[in-house]
Parts: sequence; structure tokens; C-alpha cells
Amino acid sequence: MHLSPVETSTRVVCDPISLEIVRGAIAAARAEMEALLERTAISAGIREKKDFFTALFDADGVMAVGSNVPLFGDMTTPVFEKYPVDEMKPGDLFWYSDCYGSRGAVSHSNDQVLLAPVFHDGKRCAFVMCWAHFADIGGIRPGSISPDATDNFQEGIIIPVTRLSEGGRLNQAALEIFHRNSRFPDESEGDMRALMASVELGVRRVREIMERFGVEVVSDAFAQLLARTRNLVRKRLAESFDYGTHRFTDSIDGDGHGNGPFKLRFAMTRERGGDGEDRFIFDATESDDQAVGPINYLMNVGVPGIALGLYYLGGDSSQINNAGGPNAIDEVRLREGSILLPKFPAALGMRGLTMMRVFSSVTGLINAAGGNAAAGNSSYVVATFRGTFRTETGGLERFLLGDGIGVGYGARPDSDGIDAVYFVAQENYPVEFLEAGYPVRLRAYGIAEDSGGPGRFRGGCGILRDYEIMAEDVMLSLRISGVSNPPWGFDGGMSGGIGRAIVNPGTDRERVLKPLSDGNRLVRGDILRVATGGGGGHGHPYDRALDAVLEDVLGGFVSREAAERHYGVVFDGNRIDEAATTAHRSSRPAVRRFHRQEYVDALA
Repeated sequence: MHLSPVETSTRVVCDPISLEIVRGAIAAARAEMEALLERTAISAGIREKKDFFTALFDADGVMAVGSNVPLFGDMTTPVFEKYPVDEMKPGDLFWYSDCYGSRGAVSHSNDQVLLAPVFHDGKRCAFVMCWAHFADIGGIRPGSISPDATDNFQEGIIIPVTRLSEGGRLNQAALEIFHRNSRFPDESEGDMRALMASVELGVRRVREIMERFGVEVVSDAFAQLLARTRNLVRKRLAESFDYGTHRFTDSIDGDGHGNGPFKLRFAMTRERGGDGEDRFIFDATESDDQAVGPINYLMNVGVPGIALGLYYLGGDSSQINNAGGPNAIDEVRLREGSILLPKFPAALGMRGLTMMRVFSSVTGLINAAGGNAAAGNSSYVVATFRGTFRTETGGLERFLLGDGIGVGYGARPDSDGIDAVYFVAQENYPVEFLEAGYPVRLRAYGIAEDSGGPGRFRGGCGILRDYEIMAEDVMLSLRISGVSNPPWGFDGGMSGGIGRAIVNPGTDRERVLKPLSDGNRLVRGDILRVATGGGGGHGHPYDRALDAVLEDVLGGFVSREAAERHYGVVFDGNRIDEAATTAHRSSRPAVRRFHRQEYVDALA
């Protein structure tokens, strides 16, 4: 991980007012890159779901501003190791999707990364980058990601760091090889054009900022912003973690191949260094060995710092997401061969479920250290439909629908968890979009009742979708996690509800699908019900305000039975029976620090 240049320079050339203007300008440039990518991409995952990331870097490749997505760490070093920065020139464009070659800078092969240097008056002054998830890049199944995969080669074409454009001359042959490996090459070609256009726009906007303020001022602004984030994160780390070692353990159900559960074991150590300064060491070496199935998460060493940085920034509009978070942690320890640092070519495609548990475990670590962070989140669900449908002319045409479905996030110390959220700024597909673009009809779409973990503040609720299959045949892949090990509740809050998938519910043809599985055949007329899990609750459920319970029940978030069983609230029709509720709540259940199906002092 690159270190901030502010640590070796004390000369300030950017005044406080200019600093805020530059901060806004670079944030706007990054956002404009995203807007262009979203509006010009072809595939639904980029255009509708917003499965992409943009960032700007200083002249040394240190991230100056990025999207609020804590997936990735050091994106530039993989390029610099192959192409020395001093030999780069205007018009150069670099490309990769090699997870292992980039040491987890990109963590599954569908994500294509483009990076370009920015020059002003012949001098390299910055870099711009964007990546996006491509719908199909070859591999064992359409969509390239499948629970059946057992190695990275089965997950599509791997792009090592490549100079895609040299001085403005495009390597068209490399692109043709890539697109030829896609089952849907038109989408692949259109998405790559959108990605390239986004980078080109970013180069132009950053150059304009340099022309307006001067390279020296902007470079110093980058350094100050990095230092500001780093100092804030280190200050908050010191408030969260006393001296010593603090530990937290979470569990992943399995890998789809009969193995599991898999433990994530995290530790944060705060110690006094030889120079008298604090040292913060993040250690994940005790996590379980890598999996046979594709749930391995090749975690870049910058990820824990990015996750902690975003947590501590907490939406502060005066801050931006940059490398200050990773730079605040002195050391990140991983163990080769573990589920977080698997050996090549272990399968990685469904690393999202592990990644989500990593983020929840970071807040769990804060809670275990005596903090008061959010409860556990569910991992967003992915249902991939692959099949054929009959066109208006009577012919058969194949289709690919990867529907990522939102879940509930953990409750916070002062508010409920977020309902029905996919991942950060990414979105659930609207009904109108699905029905217009794919051979499915949505018979139901709403909140999954009772999926949010009970608590003084309720965990976020998941989603229920009923799909009617209009295609001739479908082969369905599912990724549902947290069934055996649901998201944990905290400080008296209870664990979140679990997800499930059922074909033809309530009929004599009903069948329950395995939560992590592929090869599930559906035919025209079948109904597929997918219900996603919720987040853990926070605080004793009996402390939840009666008005909040009433609103939850009337709104379909909590059933009357669950209101009485978990919250001690008795209903008489659509009204709360206050006398019965007072009597019920007088017998207050004992609680402990954490909850996953039962109360415990610590998860193990």
C-alpha cells in the first residue's frame, strides 16, 4: 500500500479555502466519470445496478478520492510493477482483471480495471481509474460465476496487466480476444467502450483542475486530504481500541461443495512503537483455510483500512474516501492458503458473501473491543437466470439475467438498520426494467416480513420477490448465505432472519432449493420465490418504542406474532393493547452481548 506523500513533506502551498474547492472539484470529476459510465454502458449490471467504481490518484498512485465502496485496496501498484511510471506517456491506458496477479486489487475476474496517467505540461501529475463488472467473460457457466466452480480458470478469461493503448494507439487485437471469450460479445464491446470513455473523461477533467489551480497546489491538496483522513481514522482507532489485542470471530455457512462452516478470525492490536507512537496491527492469519468452492476472498491488504475508514468517516461531508484509511493501519497480516489469501488458482467468483462477512466482522471487532458499532449485515443475494425464450417470430433466443437482490443491514446504536439495500450505492432492479428486458414477470416484490433482527433498533429487513418464468427453460444459480449462521445481533439485539428460495410455493410441486447451488431447472409457468435475509438487531427488543413496533406491524415489517414473541407487544386488531403489553414486558428476558440464534458473550 502506498504511503501518503504528506509524511515526507511539510511545505504547504494549498490554502484552506483552495483545499475545499479542490476537494469538491476532484469529487465532482469522479462522480461525472460514474455518471458517464452508467449512462453509456450496455449491460444491466453496470447501467441499472451500478456495479462499478471510479477513483482518482496522485502522481505516485496514492488514491486521492474514490467511491464509497470498501472492496478494493491498492489498484495502481500492479500496473507500476510491470510498466515503470517514468516511462508512461500521454495516451497510455492500462487494463487488467487478474485477481492473483494484482494481489486482490480486483477480487473476481468479471471486474475489468482501466487505469490512465494524467499529464500536464509534459509532466505526470495524476492517474484516473475505473472498473466495472462485465456480465460474461467465458468460464464454466453463462455469467462466468457459479457455485460449481472449483478453480479460477473456470471463472472466465484472466487479463494480466496489459497496455491497452500506447500513446493513443489502441491494441485492438487484445480487445478482440477478450470479446471473443464472451457469450454476449455485443454487451462486452459496449461496456468496454463506456469504460474507456469514462477514463478519457476523467483524464480531461483532472487536467482541467491542474490547469485551473496548478500542479503544485493540487498535489499539495491531495497530500493534505490524505493526511486529514489518516489522522481522523487513527484518532478514532485510538478511541475504539485500548492497548492490547482485541478479537472477533464470524462464520460463513459453506462453499457449496459440502465444506464448512468457515471461520473468519480477526484481531486488532494496539501497541506502543519504539518511537513512542501507537501502532495498529490488523491480523486475519487465524482465519480458516481456503475453500474448494468459489467463496474465497483474495483480500487486498488495503481493504481493512478502507472499511474502517468509511466507518469512521461516517458520512462526514468534509471528508472523502481515500488512501488515508489504509495508511492509518501500520500492518495487515494475512496467511497464504487461508480463505482471505487463497493460493492460485482457488475459485473466487462468489467472494461477495465472504466480503460482506468481512465488513460485518470489522464492526464486530469494534464491538468486541468495547465499542458501539452496528450489528451484522446480511450478504446480498444473487440469482442468475440462464436460458432461452421464444421471440415474436417463434425462434429461440438465449438470455442471461443476474439479479442481485437487496438484504437488510445491521441496526445501529441509534437507529434501525437499512432495509432492502443491495450494496452501498448499488441498486435493486425495478420491476418495470425486469419485465421489459427479460422473460420473467414479477408476481410479488416487497419487504420480507420478520427478516430484520429484533432489537431496540430493528435490523434492516430483506426483500421478497416472486418471479413467474416466461422463458421456455431456465437454469438457475443461487447465492444465499447466512442460513446456518445468520447476521449477529448486538447488545441485546437478536440475529437477523435468513434467506430462502422456493419453487412453486404452496403447491404440490413445491421444492426448496439449496441456498448455494447451480443447475436448478425451471420451466415456463414456474414461480420462484426468493426471500432475502435481514440484519441483526441492536439493543434489547423490549426497549423498542411502542410507536415503532406499531409502525412496523402496520407496514408489514414485523408480524403480530413476532411483535408479541420478541418485542413483548400485544395487539388488539390494529391497536396495541397497552395493559397487556405492560404486563408482558414486566417479565424481561435476560440478554447477553451477542446473539446468533442464542445469546452469548462472544461469538466463537
